[in-house]
Parts: sequence; structure tokens; C-alpha cells
Amino acid sequence: MTLNKTQLALAIAAATLSLAIVAPAQAADTRADRVAEAAARKTEALEAQMQQMADQMQAMQAELSRVKSSSAQASTEAAKVQELDSWMASMKSAPAVSAPKDHLVAVRGGYERLDQSRGNTNFLTDGALLSNNDSQDGFYFGGAFDYNINNDLFGLMDGISFDIELGVEYSQFGTGTNNISNLAVATGSTTEALPSLGQAGLTNQTSTDSRLRLSASPKIKFMYGSRFRPWLIPVGLDINILGVPSNAVSVLNAGMQSGGGIEYDLYKGIVIGSDVRYHYSTSKLDGTPTNVFSAGGYLGFKF
Repeated sequence: MTLNKTQLALAIAAATLSLAIVAPAQAADTRADRVAEAAARKTEALEAQMQQMADQMQAMQAELSRVKSSSAQASTEAAKVQELDSWMASMKSAPAVSAPKDHLVAVRGGYERLDQSRGNTNFLTDGALLSNNDSQDGFYFGGAFDYNINNDLFGLMDGISFDIELGVEYSQFGTGTNNISNLAVATGSTTEALPSLGQAGLTNQTSTDSRLRLSASPKIKFMYGSRFRPWLIPVGLDINILGVPSNAVSVLNAGMQSGGGIEYDLYKGIVIGSDVRYHYSTSKLDGTPTNVFSAGGYLGFKF
């Protein structure tokens, strides 16, 4: 088909008009995309900045908490140091206080009386073989050590002390002489043989009735903290040693003692006291009586 000039011109005009309409629309679409893309990039940048700011805020809060904790700890330590300095200053300025003295070492002595003397006629049972001493009265002296265990009776009662007393005493009840007839009977000698016993030095010798006693006893003291304190020994252990042997030449036996007393703190740990005791043995020491009552006093020093 052959187009004339008029148709050609109209076609060109229509194509030009179409281009004129389509081109602005495409340009507008491209601009909107660019604007949207720029807005998205800005939003992402803002979000990144906000996250960075949030991280910085968390770090700042953590550092602030650490600083506060360090400051509080430093304040506590400073307070403790100040308190310690104040305590040291008060201790230095306070007068020295001596520790309580509850142990005691003492020297003692007094009177003793035997339940039965050695000098009885029946030497086989009453111990007159080596001494005919009839004296029941005597004296003693010695020493003792009180070791303080506690001052509340093992937590049962306040103000009551429990001690262990270790003692040693020398006793003397007079003198006697060997009984010649008893020696003759004991040795199976006849009367004619008695001079030979005398020549041998076995008769008519003076013997002192001396004894040694070792003891270990629990001691209960009342009124702790007071200068005046009564005390008692319920039952303690005695070991008796005879200076003049018994009929069987035994010198050792065991027994027990009980007693009580009072003591007074005279001046700065110097103590005076008095006591009474009874020493009992379950049997005579091979014929020699050892039961004895004692009463005396003592002077002690606390440490």
C-alpha cells in the first residue's frame, strides 16, 4: 500500500505524540524508584546508628555499674580500715588487763590421827614387828598442784570450777623400838638365841613411823569469781608408802580420800586456806593400819 504525504505526516505526528506521552511517564517511574531506594538506604543507616548507640549505652551502663561497685567496695574497705585503726587506738590507750589466774600451787601442813596405831601386841595382825610405837597422833607437811579444767562444771553450772589436785605429803607418827620377843618368834629363834639377834643389830633399834602419801583427786570449787571459795573432794586416789616396812616387808598400798575446805584470795593471787580430809584404805597394809584423819592449812599461789 502506498501512503500519501498526508497519511505519512499524520503517522509521524501520532508516533511523536506517543513518544511525548510515554517518555515523561517512564522518567517519573525512574525518579520514584530512586527516591524509594535513597529512603531505604537512609533508613538502614539510621537503624545501624541506633544499634550502635544502643551498644554504646549498654557499655556505658556496664562501666558505670563497675565504677559504682568499685567505689562501694573501696568505701567498705576504707570503713573497715578506719574501724581497725580505731580499735587499735582504743586497745593501745586501754589499760592492760591480766588474764585470770586459775591454777594453784600450794604448800600445806597440819595434824593427823590414825584410826589405829602400829604398836599393838599382836604383831602378826597389827604391825608391831618392826615398831612398837603406840602413837596415833602425828603431823604432816607437803605440797599440791591444782590444775584448773573449767569454771562452769563442764557446761552444767556457771560459777563452779572443776580442778585436778596432785599432792604429795610426808607424815610422821612418833618413834618405837623393835620388839625382841616378836623378832624371836618371827625368826623361829629360841630365847637363848635372842642375844645373837641383838649382836646382829636386829633388836632394840629405834624406828620412826614415817609415811609418804601421793594423791590425785578431782576438786570442785564453788563461787568462781569470789575471793572466798569453799571446795570439796568427792573421792580421790591415795598411794601410801611406809617408812617402816610392815610384817611382810610391804611398803606400798592404795586407798582413797575425801575432804573439803575453804580458801581465800588474800592479795593478787596469794591464797590461804584450810581443809579436813579422811584417808581410807580397804585393808591394812599387811597388818599395818593406814586409815587416818587430817586437818590443816595451806598457802598457795595462783598462776
